[in-house]
Amino acid sequence: MEQNLAQTQSVTIIALAIFALVMVCIGVFSSIKTKTIDGFLLGNRSIGPWVSAFAYGTSYFSAVVFVGYAGQHGWNIGIGSMWIGVGNAVLGCLIAWLLLARRTRTMTHTLSAKTMPEFFATRYDSKAMKIFAAVVIFVFLVPYSSAVYNGLGNMFQAIFPNVGVNTWMLVIAVLTAIYLILGGYVATAYTDFVQGIIMIFGVFAMVIALVKTDAVGGFNRFLSNLAAVPDNGDGITGSQLTSIFGGSSFKFLCYNIMLTSFGTWGLPQMVQKYYAIKSVDSIKQATVISTIFSLIIGCGAYFVGSLSRLVLHNELPAGGVDNVIPKTLLTAFGDSNMITTIILALLLILLLSASMSTLSSIVLTSSSAISVDLIPAVKKNAKPERQVITTRVLCLIFVGLSYIFATLKISIIVYVMSFSWGIVSGTFIGPYIWGIYSKKVTRAGAWAGMISGFLTVALPTLIISLQNGTITAAAKLSPQMGVAAMAVSLIAVPVVSSFTKKYDKKFVENVFKVKEEQ
Repeated sequence: MEQNLAQTQSVTIIALAIFALVMVCIGVFSSIKTKTIDGFLLGNRSIGPWVSAFAYGTSYFSAVVFVGYAGQHGWNIGIGSMWIGVGNAVLGCLIAWLLLARRTRTMTHTLSAKTMPEFFATRYDSKAMKIFAAVVIFVFLVPYSSAVYNGLGNMFQAIFPNVGVNTWMLVIAVLTAIYLILGGYVATAYTDFVQGIIMIFGVFAMVIALVKTDAVGGFNRFLSNLAAVPDNGDGITGSQLTSIFGGSSFKFLCYNIMLTSFGTWGLPQMVQKYYAIKSVDSIKQATVISTIFSLIIGCGAYFVGSLSRLVLHNELPAGGVDNVIPKTLLTAFGDSNMITTIILALLLILLLSASMSTLSSIVLTSSSAISVDLIPAVKKNAKPERQVITTRVLCLIFVGLSYIFATLKISIIVYVMSFSWGIVSGTFIGPYIWGIYSKKVTRAGAWAGMISGFLTVALPTLIISLQNGTITAAAKLSPQMGVAAMAVSLIAVPVVSSFTKKYDKKFVENVFKVKEEQ
């Protein structure tokens, strides 16, 4: 066993070294394109369709999806959990790109908006809205990135049991900080492209190799083997695990599909990919690529999670559902066979790729919320030429903060992460979507969408937490509250706009005019 582990560790270290070298080289190469703030944040709006599509997809799927969601929902729901992957591809990618990309790219180009808070400020002529949006992004996205560290740290420690989780999280933080600070969005986008290719190969290798194991029984037997899984005391049997629509978890499944799919429509780190694509002509190609990518990654992750009970002989590993995927992969591939050892190393790089792409997107979004949106709004003599330096410094600070939050394992941070998707998207989705589509939206309507979406999550969380003496009970309802927040925000904007003061016609025409491509 020790010999097998040593072989796995050696192959993994070689793979990590090659991966790290490629990432740093991309960062150095990209640094020449980041002399201005527009170049640092958007790559001068010149990112091609393939890179844009992969940047979107890799930011979507992090180690939290593989290690957390796929492990938990695959273990508890079974095959039906794959609908989350389908929903993410169709609703979170295909429909999102079709409805939002062209209009977002056109309007942000016209308004010269580099961030979502800056978009709100120029679209609704409101400095206060810009500040509010920047604060929401900072408070709820930075803690989310700490979960990315934890999800990946557990997998690394499973392979290197003598090295602490904190050490691996520090390695991830340093590597991410290097290429992000050097190359900004350009480095992030091109590393995402490389990482996306790794993720595709990794998922195919993971699925094929896992299904062929004796425990799973091949493609012609895995369903019957899964159907034969007995109740181990948790109330889940084979009939639940093989139910195509999630069995008793159908309602829970629907909420998670809606939250994780429609949630991307209002997340600034996802919407930013539309800002940076080089032309509206590139959008059609990017739409198809990102959808196929998401379908492969999402369905592959949840499919592996649904097979975990077979590999682990229906015994939940120590550490609970967060250790389901790491333990499944180690059990299936941690033998003396060099091929399976290489596959395991590839899967670790897959998880590292997924995590670093998400982490870099979140950090870049959070940093720009302060350097581009908050500081100039409260400091009148802020110099634009210093924004690139300030953003780079803030990227370093936010990577460090995320690492600290992850190592301290502060409970409140973990719960803030649980609400991040719902509360951020719920706050922004209404004024953002109506803002790019309707000329009748008013400033009051936009504020109504923001505040109502925010309070739909914040107020119930506060009330439930006070009633129960802990935030845990509210955290369990975070998917439902997130979906409700998005719906409320989308409804509040047009309703309030219908009876509040309209914008001057000239202002609206300037917002919706199409600026010539440059």
